[in-house]
Amino acid sequence: MPRRRSHDKLARIGLAQGDHADEPRDPRADEYPMPFVPHGWYAVLRSDELRTGKVVSLHYFGRALIAFRGPDGQAAVRDAHCPHYGAHLGVGGKVVDGAVECPFHGWRFGTDGRCTHAPFAARPPKVAIGGFPVREHSGLVFVHTGPAEPSWEVPEVPEATSPDYASPIDDTCHARIHIQEMRENIVDESHFTFIHGQSEPPALELEPDGPFAEVRSRFRRRVLAWDLDNTFDVFMYGPGVMVVRVHGALLSLTAIALTTPVDDRTSEMRMLYYIRKPSRLPFLTPLLKLVFRREALAEVREEVRIWDHKIHQARPILLPHEKGIKALRRWYAQFHPSDDPATPGPTRASDWAAQPSTPPPPRRPVSPAVPQ
Repeated sequence: MPRRRSHDKLARIGLAQGDHADEPRDPRADEYPMPFVPHGWYAVLRSDELRTGKVVSLHYFGRALIAFRGPDGQAAVRDAHCPHYGAHLGVGGKVVDGAVECPFHGWRFGTDGRCTHAPFAARPPKVAIGGFPVREHSGLVFVHTGPAEPSWEVPEVPEATSPDYASPIDDTCHARIHIQEMRENIVDESHFTFIHGQSEPPALELEPDGPFAEVRSRFRRRVLAWDLDNTFDVFMYGPGVMVVRVHGALLSLTAIALTTPVDDRTSEMRMLYYIRKPSRLPFLTPLLKLVFRREALAEVREEVRIWDHKIHQARPILLPHEKGIKALRRWYAQFHPSDDPATPGPTRASDWAAQPSTPPPPRRPVSPAVPQ
């Protein structure tokens, strides 16, 4: 089952958001020609969700996973099942001296996946649990999928740790949709009118740069008694991470959009909205967060309902101004595995075992934060 957090409200919206929660789904809604796990970086949890000495159970990429911290505090994300007899290390397992201990027979595994201890054995067996390359910054724990070592890095997001921004509005949804179509949403010009209240579709142009891409536009709409006319800058980092910066006289915020495959039918979208505190009236920050929650989160739920029932159109019929979807699909195709479309990289423990502890390649320069 997909992991659910306490802040995941999808299970509670049901009929409160509309009367289509139990609508039968067309079988084609689960058919996609793209592999369900594109290669790249994904954020699987926030740093403060992974406390030292604790084992956190996760479920992404169609597999059970665990996360824990080693003796040096470094995060590790590994396969959840013990190779000895198949016990789930996140169900009753614990961290002992920076290694995760199996609840069934006491075997222990380090952050590199190798077995470090097995009771009654003269020496630890030469086995390992699979795992992923891990990076941690901007308050997030990232993992990299794919058979090779990462060749690029997700840049830091300075707003995530800046005192000029309020603690994030943290919102998570699950939808029966491929994560690529979640990303296509940001370049779907016409939906900004019907879902987000803009008077006209915005002018968008995707600028690709290898595994990165940028979109710059403006966002104009009325919220309550205010007319917003904000800059709208999008920074994409591979298939699973996107940063959206909105700046205007009344509201400035940075949104970190994290889209991650749960299994071959379900994707997760976790949104972290960092609202900039008004420099002269910081006491208004809670009000801004309240208004944003009221307006924006309802629109996201509307999109989720649509995603849950739409089918993939390999050749959509697009109007002349709708150029973003084709441009994004061309850029996004680089992350699709070319070999086995059903396998998110290695699946056997031996394939994932003992990954070299090489330093990460240089990150792209940090994208500029919202101006003062």
